[in-house]
Amino acid sequence: MTTLPGGLRPYTLNAAGIPLSALLALPQGGAARSTILAIHGRGMRAAYWNSFVPLATSLGHAVLAVDRPGYGASAELLPEGQTLAGQAETLHAALKEHAAEHETGAGVFLLGHSDGGKVALHTAATDGGVPLLGLDASGVGYRYNPEALHFPSTLGGGATKLNWGPLNLYPRGTFQASRTLLAPTPPRESAETLRWPGQYEELAPRVRVPVRLTFAEHEAWWHLDAPTLSAMASRLTAAPSVAVDHLPASGHNISLGHTAPAYHLRVLTFLEDRLLAAQP
Repeated sequence: MTTLPGGLRPYTLNAAGIPLSALLALPQGGAARSTILAIHGRGMRAAYWNSFVPLATSLGHAVLAVDRPGYGASAELLPEGQTLAGQAETLHAALKEHAAEHETGAGVFLLGHSDGGKVALHTAATDGGVPLLGLDASGVGYRYNPEALHFPSTLGGGATKLNWGPLNLYPRGTFQASRTLLAPTPPRESAETLRWPGQYEELAPRVRVPVRLTFAEHEAWWHLDAPTLSAMASRLTAAPSVAVDHLPASGHNISLGHTAPAYHLRVLTFLEDRLLAAQP
């Protein structure tokens, strides 16, 4: 089986009859302390998380980065994609299959970016039978910035400012290399974009795991004023804890930028706290 840089290998899940392509990386020299389900954003693929994997596995965590339903191997079967809630149900089925064949450690930690963060929130708001440790999401807010009203669906199409911010926030070659990450956004996912604020208000009170939300300094998709972010956090009434973090010198695609290592360290510190809290 092909092994990619960072110990990643291609992996396929049968999620209740839906084939999901994924990338899997396991820690060396022992059982996984936890399993991180990494969920990519709109118009991307699982390889968005490649730079995160080596650090996570070096600290003893398994990483399962999935191509969301409607992307990758499932695109032909689901040409229209699935709703965000439907994607969460499919991911729960995928987690059950994965847990049947692999040790997941203390539980599953959800890591989502942009629309993947929305799916992570939907996943955390439903009971799928696999223990969840917490949720860390970047690039997903509550109310859209007016500049984002046209909702470009990929990294191109005039969406440069929304998806990237200042280009000097990213290493040289990032934009050419990122072409391999791109994929068409399924229509059902695009159709839900305007409904997100109302969806969030409905699902937020059902999220029962600790939540951490990160916003880049140059995030352009969302309102980032203190009252809006406070309102977003306050709706997570059942979450044991809610943290809102800001990352300087970063654009929307945090994990592709110069500050990716700093963000990833903060993610894994949050996970470490969740593992300590889960100990008897």
